[in-house]
Amino acid sequence: MTETIISSASREVVIGFDKPFCIIGERINPTGRKLLAAEMAEGDYSRVESDALAQVAAGAHMLDVNAGIPMADEPKILAEVVQLVQSLTDVPLSIDSSIVEALEAGLAVYKGKALVNSVTGEEERLEQVLPLIKKYGAAVVAISNDETGISEDPDVRFDVARKIVERAADHGIPACDVVVDPLIMPVGALNDAGAVAFKLLRRLHDELKVNTTGGASNVSFGLPNRNGLNGSFIAMAMTAGLTSAITNPLHPEVVSAIMGADVMMGHDPNCTRWIKKFREPSPEGADGGREGRRRRRRG
Repeated sequence: MTETIISSASREVVIGFDKPFCIIGERINPTGRKLLAAEMAEGDYSRVESDALAQVAAGAHMLDVNAGIPMADEPKILAEVVQLVQSLTDVPLSIDSSIVEALEAGLAVYKGKALVNSVTGEEERLEQVLPLIKKYGAAVVAISNDETGISEDPDVRFDVARKIVERAADHGIPACDVVVDPLIMPVGALNDAGAVAFKLLRRLHDELKVNTTGGASNVSFGLPNRNGLNGSFIAMAMTAGLTSAITNPLHPEVVSAIMGADVMMGHDPNCTRWIKKFREPSPEGADGGREGRRRRRRG
């Protein structure tokens, strides 16, 4: 079974076919969050701190860290945020940027084995990012698009993913350290987007034997009750081979769907994790009820 090991200085997370699903918290990302972007650009990371702690408390196993702010010094900010988040929590991080210099700045200060988000099948990107992955001993998210863009044909996307895995091997990076993003499209715009994703995930699991991830909330873009739809999608995608997702753990519907799917797939032995999270507390005084009654009778 393929296992992708990501670590911080003191904690290890294993993404794998027979492992519990890995929730990668998406909140530390200024894209579409004007207030967060403005604060980060000014060096105010108080919202980053609260987002990091809240996501871990809600059940995130890893955190994605992005500092993509127009006109800002992204390498500097990303390095500072990586260091800050690692000082607050011991969960491993996904270092997320489209700028290679920012990726290297984050990797240079990271303690442990990071997941880098991301590399595509574009030749220039491959030759820029893969040497960094090898240099820092990281794992990488491989996005299934190239110079031709994003294909609606899942077989074309599969071929791009295979190309990235092969090119990674040329750089001495094993397939277990390549986590493929099949590109989850909005089902509101492309009605068969879910079915296409499931088909591609099965091929990535069965043929390439790689772990997978993706921005799960993309599937519900433009639709009502997005969290309910996201949870349904992830649970179904897990049965097709999805082993991790970049999503928001602050939504209970999503976390419940993921943990329930883990139970049904046998990835939560004895339902231990489910029971720990959802068992209702005993009524006040219930623990000592029997002994209390005995004392009263003796009295």
